[in-house]
Amino acid sequence: MLFAIGFIFYQNVIMAALFCLIGLYFPKMRKEQIIQKRKAELSRQFQQALFSLSSSLVAGRSIENAFKEVTNDLYLLYPGKKIMIIQEFEHINKRLENREPIERMLEEFSERTGIEDITNFTDVFVTCKRTGGDLVEVIRRTAHMISEKFEIQQEISVMVAQKRFESNALALIPIGIVAMLTYFSGDYMEPLYKWSEFGPIVMTVCLSLLAFSFWISQRIMKIEV
Repeated sequence: MLFAIGFIFYQNVIMAALFCLIGLYFPKMRKEQIIQKRKAELSRQFQQALFSLSSSLVAGRSIENAFKEVTNDLYLLYPGKKIMIIQEFEHINKRLENREPIERMLEEFSERTGIEDITNFTDVFVTCKRTGGDLVEVIRRTAHMISEKFEIQQEISVMVAQKRFESNALALIPIGIVAMLTYFSGDYMEPLYKWSEFGPIVMTVCLSLLAFSFWISQRIMKIEV
């Protein structure tokens, strides 16, 4: 696709091939998208784990036994799947058997994931554990806050879905116009493909402005809660 866009704007195979070098940046973008998606999945799974943890503590189980029960509940919620949150809780349970402090394990868990919800929960959990606060209420409130956050994110996604489609369409329209003018009115567009008349420079500026406007529109619609 990049080669096609480059050829439309430059009518030169070499320039189109050079334009394809922009694609070297795409793997980095894709990697970031995958990381954000996995973080969102782990945060949702963590919310379900907190509901289970809260129920176990209300039933009178100790923290250690409650964490073990969470793993069993997660296996029921995700049968046959070795999801991230199950792996994390199994890792925590193994270290609990070695008498390691739960506070340290949760802190390491939050550092590994880099998820704000898990970090906030860990900070409050550690404080309550040391000061004797109401852990059950803290866990319940944290789970409720994460749930509300997901609901807001879902509403935002629905609201911007149409605008995102419009943004993508607007980015493609100029490319289509240039392609049609080149095909139907080649003589009219010919100066834009001649170096002697600085046509390729003009095309490069146009492409840069088009890419910048698309980037700005994507940034505007990237709303974080």
